[in-house]
Amino acid sequence: MTPPPDGRLQAGDVVLFIDRKEREYLRVLRPGTRIHVRGGTMQVDHLIALEEGSTVYNSMREPFLVVRPTFASLIPNLPRRAQVIYPKDIGPILLWGDIYPGARVLEIGAGPGALTMALLRAVGAGGSVTSYEVRQDFFDMAQANVRQFYGEAPNWTLKLADAAAGIDERHLDRMTIDIAEPWTILAAAAGALRPGAVLVAYVPTALQVKQFVDQARESGFGAVQAMETLLRFWHVKGLSIRPEHRMIGHTGFVITARRLARAGDA
Repeated sequence: MTPPPDGRLQAGDVVLFIDRKEREYLRVLRPGTRIHVRGGTMQVDHLIALEEGSTVYNSMREPFLVVRPTFASLIPNLPRRAQVIYPKDIGPILLWGDIYPGARVLEIGAGPGALTMALLRAVGAGGSVTSYEVRQDFFDMAQANVRQFYGEAPNWTLKLADAAAGIDERHLDRMTIDIAEPWTILAAAAGALRPGAVLVAYVPTALQVKQFVDQARESGFGAVQAMETLLRFWHVKGLSIRPEHRMIGHTGFVITARRLARAGDA
């Protein structure tokens, strides 16, 4: 959602409260209600119209920085029943997947909607995103999260459907796959993508990488690449400068491939 020009907080805003230990709490500003954060409360009506970046106090006099979340800070805090794709993997998916403004993108496996929102931001108003989700609970969660944390998305179509049974769309520019056995829809993906289009798969294990890459090369795809991203934050406070004790290591592999031209494409 786009903030107002003056940046002040508004009714309905999704905001992030950050405490002294940099722990984050995602909340929605609903007028006439109280927000509960770390054992204390705050009246929402007292927060509306504050400048973003203000320091506020709960009823226990504990201070919090209040800001609108960046997309990277929103993703780990999303309500979810499925494992979310984290920011460190969404970045490479968008970049190596070459998700550009105006692209027609198909997403297989919507999950809690984190990647969906990233795709919508990347394609812009001139592009479109269609998402296939086979599970009703994930379908409902993705729909609710996009509505709450992204807003109106007239260029998004969410289908309760199994891509393995067939894909209706044709001449797509890009496709992302986040399901347990992505190789099962490679034939359908090849039929839905235009020549030269980019396919991106996200899988957690090396065995899945092997099976997907081998079958992608046999299913009309080339220029296949597999990668993972490791992310390590640093602690910087006073003279203490060191890597954080915990880092975000392996979460999953990102695999990209190009749909090759073949006879009958013209």
